[in-house]
Amino acid sequence: MTFLKPMMFAAALAVVGIAAQAQEKLKVVYHVSEIDRVGFALGNMQNHIDGVGGPENVELVLVAHGPALKAFHDLLADPQISERVSALQEQGVDFEACGNTMSAQAVSLSDLLENFVRRDEGGVVRISELQSQGYMYIRP
Repeated sequence: MTFLKPMMFAAALAVVGIAAQAQEKLKVVYHVSEIDRVGFALGNMQNHIDGVGGPENVELVLVAHGPALKAFHDLLADPQISERVSALQEQGVDFEACGNTMSAQAVSLSDLLENFVRRDEGGVVRISELQSQGYMYIRP
């Protein structure tokens, strides 16, 4: 009987650990640099939210750089892209723009769709920072 008590205690700790992990939000960074992949990436993000049971179960960040950033220029954006970005933002998705790309394209935050954040350290640096913070990496 004394042998069973430590085993039962260990099993109880394992169950508590599993329950704690289940309550943590999944963290994912989506990386898009090709303009023809933007719509696909946005669709994947919505599917991701739906697949995990809603935005309360996942933290998503999209980091855009290179030619893909042009898809998010306010005056040039396809209305469907604008709508999808807005819908994702309403679900808590963060959209970040590479500061190096913004400089190269001579755009400011006011030129982009609403609620973008400029990352002066650069898009790829930001992606690696997020990965070091436990974000999983997806490049659709």
